[in-house]
Amino acid sequence: MSCTPDQTISGAQSSHPAASAASRVVRLDLAHRSLLLLGYVALFLFAAMFLLPFFYMVSIALRPDMELLTFPIAIIPEHPALGAFVDLFAGTAMTHWLINSFFVTIVVTLLQVLTSSMAGFAFARGEFPGKEVIFWILMSAIMIPFTVTMIPLYILIARLHWIDTFYALIIPAAASIFGTFLCRQFILTIPRTYDEAAIIDGCSVWGLYRRIHLPLMTPVLATLSVLTFLGTWNDFLWPLLVLQSNTMKTITVGLATMLTFEGGVAVRMAGATVTFTPTLVVFILLQRYVIRGFVLSGVKG
Repeated sequence: MSCTPDQTISGAQSSHPAASAASRVVRLDLAHRSLLLLGYVALFLFAAMFLLPFFYMVSIALRPDMELLTFPIAIIPEHPALGAFVDLFAGTAMTHWLINSFFVTIVVTLLQVLTSSMAGFAFARGEFPGKEVIFWILMSAIMIPFTVTMIPLYILIARLHWIDTFYALIIPAAASIFGTFLCRQFILTIPRTYDEAAIIDGCSVWGLYRRIHLPLMTPVLATLSVLTFLGTWNDFLWPLLVLQSNTMKTITVGLATMLTFEGGVAVRMAGATVTFTPTLVVFILLQRYVIRGFVLSGVKG
């Protein structure tokens, strides 16, 4: 069966829009892939820029002393050694500093999780006179920098004879206004029908907190734990003021005293590596909870 010229022209015209649409889809897909590739390249460059100093820190810590005198210094050590770490623990009180830091950080983290969750529950579900006023007074206190309250707090700690004790580090940090805000915002997202159903079943206020809200607060409490751990572990100024004896120092203060240590650059980098490793491990293990906790709590950056 032969086709007339009119049929041939109409068939070509009908196939032309389909071909144009297909080519547009191909171009859009190519543009999308190109932008995605550029995004990955940019992320890789930013990651390399931030990770290179830490990698170089570990690299120097694993070098023998004589290898540091060579030029140019290779990024990867030719003969890795742990001599700097041995000298670090043998020549300083690093063991005491690590134990002190872990003890203070863990205790402060547990106390902040407990007090923040209870205070957040009280502000979100409790009914008492002046609740909103008290809450917003606490929120306004966040804007007061630590340097303003540092001297009065030090005078108070000195009068309590807590200088050079763990009380000076733990008690002032036992509660967190930000943690209270974070927990309150999360509890406000929980439907009140859960509370009503539990009350009908005879649950008390303490039971509501312990059996209903506390299990549901796992993401936000994990977020608070990570932030508190990192902040307490890296705290420097306040421990420097209240701790005096060498065996009572935390690892950040102890690391600062190593500037006068005769072990050389490798030992200092070994100390920095030991200090940095716990925070890296904690963040890698729990970083997914940080984003999830902020999203569920309605806290935006």
